[in-house]
Amino acid sequence: MYLVLGAAGSGRREVLSDLIGEGLVEGDRPAVLFSSAEWASPADARFPGVGRWTLGPENSVQAELPPDATHVFFLFDGRLNPVDQVEGIKAWLTERGNEVARVLCVVNCRLVEANPKLFAWYEACIFYSDAVLLNQRDGVANKWIGDFRAKFEDKFYPCLFEFVKDHKVKNPALILAPVARRMSHVFDEQEWVTVDDEDDEEEAEDGDESEMKPEEDYYMERRNGGRRVHEIPNIADFLPKAP
Repeated sequence: MYLVLGAAGSGRREVLSDLIGEGLVEGDRPAVLFSSAEWASPADARFPGVGRWTLGPENSVQAELPPDATHVFFLFDGRLNPVDQVEGIKAWLTERGNEVARVLCVVNCRLVEANPKLFAWYEACIFYSDAVLLNQRDGVANKWIGDFRAKFEDKFYPCLFEFVKDHKVKNPALILAPVARRMSHVFDEQEWVTVDDEDDEEEAEDGDESEMKPEEDYYMERRNGGRRVHEIPNIADFLPKAP
C-alpha cells in the first residue's frame, strides 16, 4: 500500500505514472485509487485498475481494494488537510490488517516559494513521508531548494529527498522500496509512553507507579473541543478555484 501526498496541480499523476511504469516489475499488478473529491483528469486513463476512495464524516474512509492488485496507490485529495486523510486511512487499514509500504510526497516547489506560509502544510506532509519528490522546480533558485531541504535535514528527518525532472525520478525502484523512513510512527506498531502529570501521580507503598498511554501523533493531537493542537494552512486557499 502506497500513499501519495501533495497539493493538487503538483504533478503527482505524472510522477506516479513514471513510478509505476519504471519501478515495478513484470508480474506486478498495480491499482490506483483517486479521492472521489479530487477533480478528474484525462491522465487518469493511463493508470491500471483505477478506483475511487472517499473521506467521509469524522475522517471515515470508504474504499474497495481490487482483489488481484499487488501494489495499491492511494492518491490523496490535494485540496484537503493531509492529516485528516492520514488519520482516516490509518483507521481503515487497521481494520483490514493492511500495512503501508511507503508514503510519498510530491512538492510543488514554485508554489511553496511563492507562498511561504505553505511551508507548514508541506512540513506536515513530510512528517508522514518516506520519500519527498521535489517537482515544479523551473524558475526556483537552487539556494531556495537547498534551504528547503536543509530545514528537514537539520532536524534529522530520515526521509529521502529526490529531484523530479520531466516527471521522472532517477531511481523509481528505490522510491518504492518498502522501507520506512518517516518521522511519524502512526503506521507503526503502537508505542506506549509514560504520563508525566504530577497532579495525577500517586505513590504506591512499594514504589512509584507510572500511568502509561498510547503515543499520540504530533499532528493528530486535539484540544478540548476537537480542534488540532498543531494546525496547518488550508491548501485550498492557495490553489485555483473549481471551474
